[in-house]
Amino acid sequence: MEYRCEVVERAAQPTLAVRTRTPIERLAQVVGQAYGEVWQYASQMGLQPSGAPYVAYYNMDMKDLDIEIGFPYERELPGKGNVAAGEIPGGKAATCLHVGPYPELGKAYEALHSWMAANGHAPTGVAYEIYLSDPQTTPPAELQTQLVFPLK
Repeated sequence: MEYRCEVVERAAQPTLAVRTRTPIERLAQVVGQAYGEVWQYASQMGLQPSGAPYVAYYNMDMKDLDIEIGFPYERELPGKGNVAAGEIPGGKAATCLHVGPYPELGKAYEALHSWMAANGHAPTGVAYEIYLSDPQTTPPAELQTQLVFPLK
């Protein structure tokens, strides 16, 4: 797949999320559980997300991933228990769209890192995967995942 990488200006997005650590082998289970916690809490307040679910990666240690799992909302909201209020930061970000199975996302990461290096862009160190397709209803070959790297 060929990736179109670009710099965009993003508005900050308030979020509700669970931050946790997990080895890569348990990632799908941990993500599913966290989405459920956030969804249940927001539903109790009568709220629906204002955008697609995401996972923020604060490191790439596959034995001990430091991740934030959540949804954006229209306004800032209070957290409760494991569910914390936060935001996806605004400002300049490098981005590209990956179409295909999640296990092939590494190709998009490589393309975006190479493009940033070639164009003099320095990421802040946090990587966001924004899941634009529902994996329950979309064939793996058609899944769309937006990679977003906020820039320094």
